[in-house]
Amino acid sequence: MHLARGTAILYLRGIMALTEKEVRHVAMLGRLALSDEEVHAFTSQLGAILQYIDKLQQVDTSKVEPMISATAGENVFRADEPRPSLPRAEALKSAPDHDDEFFRVPKVIE
Repeated sequence: MHLARGTAILYLRGIMALTEKEVRHVAMLGRLALSDEEVHAFTSQLGAILQYIDKLQQVDTSKVEPMISATAGENVFRADEPRPSLPRAEALKSAPDHDDEFFRVPKVIE
């Protein structure tokens, strides 16, 4: 049995077990109000996810090259070409506060 200090997941004989107490703790950290039924359901669902993660950790990846992404990456952005910008008056039209030239925003640094 191995219990990592500061973690809420108990790793026991290759199976990650999750308790309702731990689910309530995670919900509290996320400021989620869960009913008893939701806690019970999430305990089961999250436990199944953790078991699947455990199964994935058993896969031999020693011959797999490290990857940045699971899919081939292509640049999907348009070319960066100069074009006319929005006129200043049009951009400032919907601003809550401006001075004919700039947006005015509350001071955030003292």
